[in-house]
Amino acid sequence: MWAYESVFYQVYPLGFTGAPFENDGELRHGILRFIDWIPHIRKVGANAIYFSPVFESDTHGYNTRDYKKIDVRLGTNEDFKKVCDELHKNDIKVVLDGVFNHVGRGHFAFQDVLKNRENSPYRYWFNIDFNGNDAWNDGLWYEGWEGNYDLVKLNLKNDEVVNYLFDCVKYWIEYFEIDGIRLDVAYCLDPDFMHRLRGFTDSLKNDFFLVGETVHGDYNRLVNDGMLHSATNYECYKGIHSAINSLNLFEIVHSLLRQFGPEEWTLYKGKHMLSFVDNHDVSRIASVINNEKNLPLAYAFIFGMPGIPCVYYGSEWGFKADKSQGDPALRPYFENYEENALTDIIAGYAKVKKESKALNYGNFYSLLLTNRQCVFGRWTEEETVLVGINIDDNEFKAGFNAGADKAVNMITGETVDIANGFTMKPNSAYFLRLVK
Repeated sequence: MWAYESVFYQVYPLGFTGAPFENDGELRHGILRFIDWIPHIRKVGANAIYFSPVFESDTHGYNTRDYKKIDVRLGTNEDFKKVCDELHKNDIKVVLDGVFNHVGRGHFAFQDVLKNRENSPYRYWFNIDFNGNDAWNDGLWYEGWEGNYDLVKLNLKNDEVVNYLFDCVKYWIEYFEIDGIRLDVAYCLDPDFMHRLRGFTDSLKNDFFLVGETVHGDYNRLVNDGMLHSATNYECYKGIHSAINSLNLFEIVHSLLRQFGPEEWTLYKGKHMLSFVDNHDVSRIASVINNEKNLPLAYAFIFGMPGIPCVYYGSEWGFKADKSQGDPALRPYFENYEENALTDIIAGYAKVKKESKALNYGNFYSLLLTNRQCVFGRWTEEETVLVGINIDDNEFKAGFNAGADKAVNMITGETVDIANGFTMKPNSAYFLRLVK
């Protein structure tokens, strides 16, 4: 699967283009400016793009009006086709947000229900009580996602709904030639729907990638041979910044051992979760890490641990924003991209990750662990890579037996003597390939 060997770059298009929050119906072509960012995305080292919602919606993209029409605030279908074609020419895969749990109040089917009530052919597309009422005084009640009634929950047990959504997915694959879908609130979706979606997309395109948004619970419920290939690893997202800020690396390493370690009972051995330090729903990592010297080390974890690393636009140069400022602050417009030392560090991590069999597919084990330092290994029969991280402001002599005397620093190309361990600089990370 191509995704297991990739580095993802996430963009929130409505923010990226500076679109107004409310859909005013005015055609703009801002999505085309993404083409100008392709050299930067390649510089960062990403070879797959995850676009947050691009289809016509009421406001923020997750309240869809039309699954076959690019949001007028972003441009036209032809505009987005140009973007996808340019990305593919640059060997960058395209993954779109599939918001299938709910639609917006502006969706044609729900509008028909409001107009024709019990006589609407779409009445069973939703969970409706015509004897109730809602906040809009529509004279009916309907199920909204987690109490958000601008998000009208679809009835995914209705074959008409499923066939409608599959027809939209088929269009995305055939016209935009997309390579995967990120399923919004996958933890809420009907499991049978995801089984059917996996079979449907497998039949349309080889190696089509499905990743689900999960914020809690057992990821195995969704990630298996019959459903999704991957899921968002929120447990480790939280563990990374918490461990770094509390100077307690036991927290994150024990989570990684629980998820991917050598024991048979390990939860997700051999699976490839989506690893991230921030996204469109949470505070930017640069606003979370207390000691800015340790900011690059958060990225060292997601590139070194099992999983598929994903970088959120703007965070690669250390943009700051806190969730308390509201979602628009997390999803901004940038006049131009920036590149700095952090960008270069992430690019270095991305290069070694994509080129390493062990970092893409290797097993995970812990070699050294203290509150402020860790060395963990990723190994396959062909290759062993050690990832060393020191979050302390002082250097540290890491003593361990790796079973080899020499290693190659994968970032610098230098040979390192590790016969008795090695000295880690303050606030540093290392990717070392053992020399057999």
